Amino acid sequence: MDAPRQKLMKDKATVVATTTLVVGKDLGLEDSITWENLYSTIISMPRTTPLKNRAIEIAALLRSKGYQSWLVGGSVRDLILGREPKDFDIATDAIPDQLLDLFPRGELVGAQFGVILIDGVEVATFRSDHVYLDGRHPEKVVFEKDAREDVLRRDFTINALLLDPAMIDTVPLPVVDYAGGLDDLRAGVIRAIGDPERRFQEDHLRMLRAIRFAARFGFEIEPGTMAAIQKLRSNIQRVSTERVRDEIVRILTEGHPRRGFELLDESGLLLEIMPEVCALKGVEQPPEFHPEGDVWVHTMMMLDSLPEHPPATLALGVLLHDVGKPPTFRIADRIRFDGHVEAGEKIASEILKRLKFSNDDIEQVIKLVANHMRFSAVQNMRESTVKRFLRLPKFEEHLELHKLDCLCSMGNLQSYEFMKERFQQSPPEVLRPARLLTGLDLIEAGYKPGPDFSRMLEAAEDAQLEGRIHTREEALELVEHLAKSPIT
Repeated sequence: MDAPRQKLMKDKATVVATTTLVVGKDLGLEDSITWENLYSTIISMPRTTPLKNRAIEIAALLRSKGYQSWLVGGSVRDLILGREPKDFDIATDAIPDQLLDLFPRGELVGAQFGVILIDGVEVATFRSDHVYLDGRHPEKVVFEKDAREDVLRRDFTINALLLDPAMIDTVPLPVVDYAGGLDDLRAGVIRAIGDPERRFQEDHLRMLRAIRFAARFGFEIEPGTMAAIQKLRSNIQRVSTERVRDEIVRILTEGHPRRGFELLDESGLLLEIMPEVCALKGVEQPPEFHPEGDVWVHTMMMLDSLPEHPPATLALGVLLHDVGKPPTFRIADRIRFDGHVEAGEKIASEILKRLKFSNDDIEQVIKLVANHMRFSAVQNMRESTVKRFLRLPKFEEHLELHKLDCLCSMGNLQSYEFMKERFQQSPPEVLRPARLLTGLDLIEAGYKPGPDFSRMLEAAEDAQLEGRIHTREEALELVEHLAKSPIT
């Protein structure tokens, strides 16, 4: 064993050789598994990836030069949970200048924090952080020689585990734990390291990260950690909109979004970020159409039914499809929400613009909100109307949202099945054939450009989509009957 690693092993840390790990209920693993059994899960993943191999090579070179090098953070956590890591981060006592000497192609991505990117592997110098004034960046960073100092500055105990990269394929898997992260993985708990209020004052976004990790892994948030989030929740307003938006998207798409939004609500963060979604709670619906409960319950059920890793626009469409119901609620012969689609379009647009989503994402989500009620009439639509509906961009998202809407209310999938079959049987050339008639054709035929042009062209396309006309001449004959005055 090399000297730096041997020294660390002698320090006061939990070094795990074999133990029993109890994981969250929804992780896809047995409730209680030994390290040996867990390791068989780990090695069932691709054992060699370019990024993994490069991380091992970087660590080996660092050790050969007398430096410490450890896998740290999410990769170690994910290995323990039987998940394939998406990335590999290395912590070392080598300072940035020494790292750049060893890896001249390395990219300095955080000079003041000692972070170098080497072929996709993030390598960071051990450090301790001192005094955060802006809720994100420490005013002072001190490079350290002790890995313990480095991990204890991190956010949550489950993200503070260390593993020698050279032993990533070793049975049993030796993990160095200074923060109690293994105990929290056993218990299925998200716990801030040390004083939770201090951790969240250092970086306010950590409050959202706690929610995301708890939802993704099916864990509980430790009571003291949750209490600190509830106390400091207004600080999320100080975080850049883009960072908040990205966390919301990850909560919606990384797993268990219902749990994520229930935790957002419990913590008070949802009220800070999306008060319009909080307003869904307690808004009753007509039981003859929604026996499941109020608008919040309906929306949470739909989130719970989303496919694994859904497109962000679909998940947002599900979240916001009924956001227009609270302001349009009224009781007449029954509970009604007159104009809730139009109100929902406006409110959803305001939310998405506030969170600085891209124009393309906003357009798609608004179309999902705008069209989610149209399915009820599809079997009575004209053929041209059906085809125009089917050719909406990403129509599969409209289909999925409608299916979830039905399954989480009355369960009637008749319209869904009808449109699904039509969609599968309608190639693009059927939904959007080359037009028989264009504006130029109308001008050449003697018509003056004006408001009637669009009406004439739409009528011609309707007839074409319905199979009533098949040639340019037939299209011109059709519009002649629609013209306000004969051709002169």
